[in-house]
Amino acid sequence: MAAFRTLDDFDLTGKRVLVRADLNVPVADGKVTDATRIERLVPTLREIVKVDGKAIILSHFGRPKGKVDPEFSLEQVVQSVAQESGHPVGFIATDWVDVEQARQAIDEAPAGSILVLENTRFHPGEEANDAELAQRMASLGDIYVNDAFSAAHRAHASTEAIAHLLPCAAGRAMEHELKALEQGLGNPERPVIAIVGGAKVSTKLDLLENLITKVDALVIGGAMANTFLHAGGLGVGKSLAEKDLAETANRIRDKADAAHCAIILPIDANVAWHFEANAPHRYYGVDAMDPEGMILDVGPGSIERIKGAIDEAKTVVWNGPLGAFEMQPFDHGTVEIARYVAQRTRAGKAVSVAGGGDTVAALAHAGVKDQFTYVSTAGGAFLEWMEGKALPGVEALKG
Repeated sequence: MAAFRTLDDFDLTGKRVLVRADLNVPVADGKVTDATRIERLVPTLREIVKVDGKAIILSHFGRPKGKVDPEFSLEQVVQSVAQESGHPVGFIATDWVDVEQARQAIDEAPAGSILVLENTRFHPGEEANDAELAQRMASLGDIYVNDAFSAAHRAHASTEAIAHLLPCAAGRAMEHELKALEQGLGNPERPVIAIVGGAKVSTKLDLLENLITKVDALVIGGAMANTFLHAGGLGVGKSLAEKDLAETANRIRDKADAAHCAIILPIDANVAWHFEANAPHRYYGVDAMDPEGMILDVGPGSIERIKGAIDEAKTVVWNGPLGAFEMQPFDHGTVEIARYVAQRTRAGKAVSVAGGGDTVAALAHAGVKDQFTYVSTAGGAFLEWMEGKALPGVEALKG
């Protein structure tokens, strides 16, 4: 990975620092319900204000479709930024067509201020990566800092074009994320095991194709595994499976063999006849499925097999649950394996990196979200990174 600049490369004293954050956080009744992304932004903000710099936050929020829409105003998250940072936070309204008033408000703000600018997506040029809009944004600061890995897979005016107009760096959260990802797949300690679950092979084809060239073993779980079991000639009953992708699944297995990557599929499963919590269920070997049943979780034999593979690994990368983890008892496989990876991490025996919306929820459900080496809150960006794709917002920071 080419080097990227960090806050350590700049003297921020008295500077106007444009910080691209991801304040696209869940809000209900005007209150932020999950402030994780804001919490991760705080170290960068504090470093700027402690040397009398002005931290000027750029962010999108929701999908206002390039128009000013009060429903998507960032004013509603200002209080949460103030609360998490322990610092007063100002709000600057702008339609991004004319930034003169915004510039004036920034100039008049005292040294050491934190200011949130209005939603960047209130202007159609944001998602179009418009050079003119980026120029307007850049005119408000001296240095550009990107601290929004979760938006780095988008080539937008505030994530990509602006980085070419000002001295730029990764913020502390972005720096931490990039280093963790480098540990996970870029330059990991081997052996590396990837755990990939979720519903559909079709949404994770690029991911699987990339991983088999990078890891030593690949555990496939969730409904995705059913597609592979079906492709291998096994009955999966009424389980969710993409039977039309059997050929694709077999091609991935052949490529994995050629790349010396072991593919680990379930050998038994927790089977139910209704898709609901606490539905009557029993364990079957995958070679003896009830044609009327649905596979909703991995079975005890599979859990032991996965634990054995984890015991061999120095690095574990995880994306996607192993079963219908939202419903008991079909959360058992995901919870057991999550806790096992956390235990290996705590013991210093493995580096663990996880990410993706369902994955974060599953680890939180297992009570181990804070016990992995790194858990990424960046859904799409994390997935694209796992697929081996270049992320425009990261590429723009490289020296």
